[in-house]
Amino acid sequence: TMLRLFRVLGRLRACRHWTKITELSARLSSTKAAPRFRRMDYQDAVCTLNTLQTNASALEQVKRERGHPELQLQAMRGFLQRAGLKVSLDLCIVCFLHSLFSSPHLVQVRERIRINGQPIGKELFTKYFWQVYCRLEETKDAHGGSMPAYFRFLTILAFHIFLQEKVDLAVFEVGIGGAYDCTNIIRRPWVCGISSLGIDHTSILGDTIEKIAWQKGGIFKPGVPAFTVKQPDGPKKVLQERAEEIGCSLSVCPDLEKYQSEGSLRLGLAGHHQRSNASLALQLSHTWLQRHFLTDPASSSPVEFSGVSPAPAFQPSPAMIKGLAETEWPGRNQTLKHGPVTYFLDGAHTTRSMQACVRWFNEIAPQHERNAGGPVVRVLLFNATGERDCGAMLKLLVPCFFDFAVFCPNITEAIATCNADQQNFNVSVENMLTRCLDNQQSWRVLNGQEEKPEAELLIGGGLPLVAERHRDTLVFPCILSALQWISQGRDSVLSDPNKCVIPVKPSINAKAALLREAVNIHVLITGSLHLVGGALKHLDPALNS
Repeated sequence: TMLRLFRVLGRLRACRHWTKITELSARLSSTKAAPRFRRMDYQDAVCTLNTLQTNASALEQVKRERGHPELQLQAMRGFLQRAGLKVSLDLCIVCFLHSLFSSPHLVQVRERIRINGQPIGKELFTKYFWQVYCRLEETKDAHGGSMPAYFRFLTILAFHIFLQEKVDLAVFEVGIGGAYDCTNIIRRPWVCGISSLGIDHTSILGDTIEKIAWQKGGIFKPGVPAFTVKQPDGPKKVLQERAEEIGCSLSVCPDLEKYQSEGSLRLGLAGHHQRSNASLALQLSHTWLQRHFLTDPASSSPVEFSGVSPAPAFQPSPAMIKGLAETEWPGRNQTLKHGPVTYFLDGAHTTRSMQACVRWFNEIAPQHERNAGGPVVRVLLFNATGERDCGAMLKLLVPCFFDFAVFCPNITEAIATCNADQQNFNVSVENMLTRCLDNQQSWRVLNGQEEKPEAELLIGGGLPLVAERHRDTLVFPCILSALQWISQGRDSVLSDPNKCVIPVKPSINAKAALLREAVNIHVLITGSLHLVGGALKHLDPALNS
């Protein structure tokens, strides 16, 4: 059954059952949904999918909390008292945002499964979701009574959709790690690639870069060519050992400047680190084209390990050059200009990716400031989730000299209802809000304000005696309230009458005088892809369609 396949998939024994995937997919496509599911729409499908985010006991707790809004109100009331915000109680029934995945969707879950570069349509998602879900629901009692977890379900759903839609080529990104990731089911992919490694998910992957490299190298397959970008000596050695152990070739991608092209290759993505990503993309696509369209079958025979070698640079085709130049990736080194307010969005959530984010921001922000024609205010909007070292990331951001540091949880807006695509059943409201206050205090300490921790918590009716630029900090209960305060009505997109305006204390509004007087406001939004996605939900309405 499909459920049994899920179980072995999680332990990587499903690799020998790949042929069963195609058989089961064919069976599912002809399976009619149970009568009680026939009228379910896209939102029903996403809400049902969200229930797979947690285990059974945790889900029961979530159901109890959602059935008793006063539990959420208690958490919000305590937060408001500590942060000095004044929000009417009818706006305090908050809904959860996102779950803890390595590369989450930004606005809608359909972004995770794309065909020809576009998220699949709602009708297609709904159709195939219920085919898979109903089959599992019908057979689960005979196999332990449990459903697959959220990401595992989406992985099999993606396989099912790609098979049914008869795609020519599927590109899969692992969820977490590689060796034990549920995507690692393909016995013989065309090619494998590993991008720049960083420290993340240490409780699962290990607490050193070498341990993480071992996990990442688990996607290598016997006789299948593998590529990576330049890595430090430690993880490079581990990847080399994994390639030798598994029996595949491993090549290191050249610098982008070495490819034979008339003039420099132009990238649609900003940030210096995207150049190594582009080189990896070129090698992966070039290898697939060679192996897939070779006229001599003997030349596509399995490759064996022969040490780590440099991958040869080549002449990119016009289609490759066009693809690099026109690539768009929302939430990564993205700039949005809304009149006098410019947003710089990057989902950096590790120390290494934050270093890249800071380098990008320090390059691009001054360019915008030189053209402003007057004073510019810099604002940091930050949040981080899970086990990540917020202090280390915030330390990297201090030299950017922000006039305001604003913190908020990954909650899109404090309203009674929320889009099901952005519900989270893994993190409590109390935990999210407490994390924001901790981040605020860390920022104060990093800026040498630990001697007066109460000076600017904005509790009470007055302003601090001394207003210090580059050190003002605020905490808001949701992303929308933070964006509305930062923009001060100067962003027409956020001034949409359909958006609820969150009331705040007069003392907090008084602190925004600097924002109202500036010619331009520059906002860096970073620390979490969930935060960036929640911000884009409000800043780019097209992503909601």
